[in-house]
Amino acid sequence: MKINEIIRERRLAKGFTQEQVANYLGVSAPAVNKWEKGTSYPDIVLLPALARLLNTDLNTLLSFKNNLSEKEVALFINEVSETMDKNGFEEGYFLAVEKLKEYPTCDLLVNNLAMLLDGALMIYGGENKLNKKYREKIESLYYRAAQSEDASIREQAQACLVSKLMGKQDYEQAQEILNTLPKKSPVDREQAQAKIYIAQGELEKAAKLTEEKLLSATTEIRVALITLMEIAMKEERMDDAEYIADIDKQVAELFDLWEYNSYVAHFQLYSATKNRVKFLKILLPMLKSLTKKWDINKSPLYRHIQTKEVNKEFGLKLQKTIIQSINTDEDTEFVKSSPEFHELIKKMDIEQK
Repeated sequence: MKINEIIRERRLAKGFTQEQVANYLGVSAPAVNKWEKGTSYPDIVLLPALARLLNTDLNTLLSFKNNLSEKEVALFINEVSETMDKNGFEEGYFLAVEKLKEYPTCDLLVNNLAMLLDGALMIYGGENKLNKKYREKIESLYYRAAQSEDASIREQAQACLVSKLMGKQDYEQAQEILNTLPKKSPVDREQAQAKIYIAQGELEKAAKLTEEKLLSATTEIRVALITLMEIAMKEERMDDAEYIADIDKQVAELFDLWEYNSYVAHFQLYSATKNRVKFLKILLPMLKSLTKKWDINKSPLYRHIQTKEVNKEFGLKLQKTIIQSINTDEDTEFVKSSPEFHELIKKMDIEQK
């Protein structure tokens, strides 16, 4: 609650009128009325006396909390996300900045907002001059979180920074941060925990933990495959690159991933090699897959994972982002001038109406 709400709530609980509070503190009744409406605030020298009068403490009166709980952070992240969905990126960004001013030392909040804003900027930001400013602000949030005393928050922020620095080709700084990250523990904590759950008869917990581990491991495998594909292309081993892309597609299908995942490697390969025919052949089904529901719980591999249903509007925004990227990227000149591409875009526009 805000201070004006607390003053009113505590005054009513004590059975005081606004005039009585005013008389006790030596101020006017209209001043107390403004406090409760939130149009003005008590003078700082009055706060101790006001707290004593209302039988509370200064921390409560000022709504002071050192940090937000995990649940409170999660709820606020949802609020920012919904605000951006309804009113655009800038509204959500402003909401996030105001909360950060209120809790500047809450590392969990800083890190989670950095990741949310980072992803949202790609979807909602579009192409404008403000993007550079936003990217710099988001990167500064990662640097703040990377100083956290909480190892899990610190390492997650550091990992994000490494990725961003590599994207900017600042490999020296990326390496410096990478060197600070700990190597994986020789003990597989998730596997050991799952075994304990099974021994205790908590099969649902064991299944959920193991399914999440499988999904994470599958993601790691696909990241490794795409990296190998990129290496093969740089070494001009194009047949090997195509083979690796085929394997990545098989992995996505074998492990019942969202259909979109099965197109990613080939999309990158044909874009990099400027293979217009194959690029166009894969582009339409890939774009269509973005609006298809991924019912993860239908797979026997992921019966116990709780997931949020993919919003079709989110898929449509991703479609527009990809098309916009193709239209603005100099490296896609090989395809965007072709009649087939424009025909494909028209077809997508018709289907979205």
